Amino acid sequence: MKKEKVDRRVQYTKMILRQSLIELLEKNPISKITIKSICEKADINRTTFYAHYTDQYDLLAQIKQELFDDVSVYLTNFTFHENESESVQLLNKIFEYIKQNSKICSVLLNDTTDTAFHEQVMVIVQKLCMEQLTKKSFNQNIINYIISFAATGSMGLIRKWLDTGMKEPTYTMAEIILKLTNQGLTAFV
Repeated sequence: MKKEKVDRRVQYTKMILRQSLIELLEKNPISKITIKSICEKADINRTTFYAHYTDQYDLLAQIKQELFDDVSVYLTNFTFHENESESVQLLNKIFEYIKQNSKICSVLLNDTTDTAFHEQVMVIVQKLCMEQLTKKSFNQNIINYIISFAATGSMGLIRKWLDTGMKEPTYTMAEIILKLTNQGLTAFV
């Protein structure tokens, strides 16, 4: 059975619509963005937009889902290794992905965007941490606090890195998250 190829024009149209929405989201919340403004920015007509998406919220949802799926692949393959270099390598790949997709990541991780994306990422990170922490002899009453701290702290660190222009190399950021998560502030003192 042959896999159906997606028409290049369709791929291009979807790409330009996504880029247009992301650029508009850098300045406005989704509630202030219209189909007309997306189409004008993308230089396409509304009929073409509606051939692919029901509205601006559907377009945003599909962008989020794609990013979420990509990040999920990285995170589900992540395990805390005794050998820290393997963990740093995997986290480095995540940071490289974030850097390559910095515009959309900045938009989705800022305070004005729908918090559902934050919650989805937090659920994945919490699940990952829960699996790892339950293998160790942690007090079950404390595990949720540890997970919340690690996940929220990691998201905050990523936001700060994006907001400050991603000056530090991705590998350095991966090392910082891993050290903070595994050793706390004492790793840097």
